[in-house]
Amino acid sequence: MDLLRITGDTPLTGTVTAGGSKNAALPIMAASILATEPVLIERVPEVVDVTTLSAVLAQLGVEVKRQDDGALRIETVDSSPTRADYELVRRMRASFCVLGPLLARRRRAVVSLPGGCNLGDRPVDLHLAGLAALGAKLRIDRGYVIAEADELRGADISLLGPHGATVTGTANVMSAATLARGTTIIRGAAREPEIVDLADFLNTLGARIVGAGEATIEIVGVEHLNGGTHRVIPDRIEAATLLIAGAITGGNVHVKNARLEHLGGVLDVLDRAGAELSVSANSVSILMQNRPRPIQVTTCPYPGVPTDVQPQLTALATIAEGRSEIVEGVFPDRFMHVPELKRLGARIERAGHAAVVDGLRRLVGAELMASDLRGGAALVLAALAAEGVSLVRRIYHVDRGHEQIERKLARLGAQIERCRDQQPAKVGSS
Repeated sequence: MDLLRITGDTPLTGTVTAGGSKNAALPIMAASILATEPVLIERVPEVVDVTTLSAVLAQLGVEVKRQDDGALRIETVDSSPTRADYELVRRMRASFCVLGPLLARRRRAVVSLPGGCNLGDRPVDLHLAGLAALGAKLRIDRGYVIAEADELRGADISLLGPHGATVTGTANVMSAATLARGTTIIRGAAREPEIVDLADFLNTLGARIVGAGEATIEIVGVEHLNGGTHRVIPDRIEAATLLIAGAITGGNVHVKNARLEHLGGVLDVLDRAGAELSVSANSVSILMQNRPRPIQVTTCPYPGVPTDVQPQLTALATIAEGRSEIVEGVFPDRFMHVPELKRLGARIERAGHAAVVDGLRRLVGAELMASDLRGGAALVLAALAAEGVSLVRRIYHVDRGHEQIERKLARLGAQIERCRDQQPAKVGSS
């Protein structure tokens, strides 16, 4: 395993470019199963989750090749496989997005129930209810969802769950509905930019989807989808993480390939924290000249503050000048990073679905252990602000969604290096 060795307490300065959106690329890759011809997907980040999904697709007879310019060329070379095994799907929840496209294109899908980051209970009931409404016959057997349908038919479907709309559920049902007979209406659809990007990709292939980005999406089924080329949107979570890196270190950072309209909720929080922001259509600059002011944050579905930025904002609050409250409105148990932040000296207390943070003037370096993707990124940010040396272990979690995070931060002046972890594995560790 690798770790990151970080010597903190250095303001970050300079320009960095956010990559293509991992959360947009994955459902687009899965939906490529629907195409009868090759597709080319540009600006797909080289991260572990993309490698994992490429392996899932290979198991399903879909060839994924990285081109010299970085784009992915995806083509079905064998349309007979219908099974996505546990060993791969358990690694990443987004792998479950192959269920809808596989069912629609091949009339049968056998997909393991998903894994991914441990963020609490995230059932797939709405995925299955949506596909059942389209006419699929479903059952669960030994941890696998088995879906079959001679024909999918358009239906009026609600995907609104107890914590809001389901993003992966919307992706699954919308993708499947592109080849259904008749018209499908999805109510309570996720409004995230990644869903809009998926709809744009499918429309490029010949789908008829309107309303993506709103709570109601209409899909008129077509007989088949062709090939095409699509460029993935910028990664709003990576852009936000890089901006917070500038803020937490008292730096001056310019992030290119960042869409203002996708970052509104996060920029509002940073503005309230005292950051000086300069924005254009495709870039954002941040200057933090003083300690951050306390922040009050409640995560919620788009266009609010995304849950995927909550750990990073919690890290920022640890050095704020006063008491902050971070409420997790999407995944109430998403606070596994809190004990590790406290190892740096942070003063944080849990209060139900919230974390109450009393900011300190400075944190002190320590040995840390990442437990999930975004929580791991938060530990990296906190270590950048801490006095002395920190070691962040299990950095493979961060590698799932951040493309060479240490190189991008080093370009901004961070003292950060990737090293092999020489610490012997303990019995029972994973």
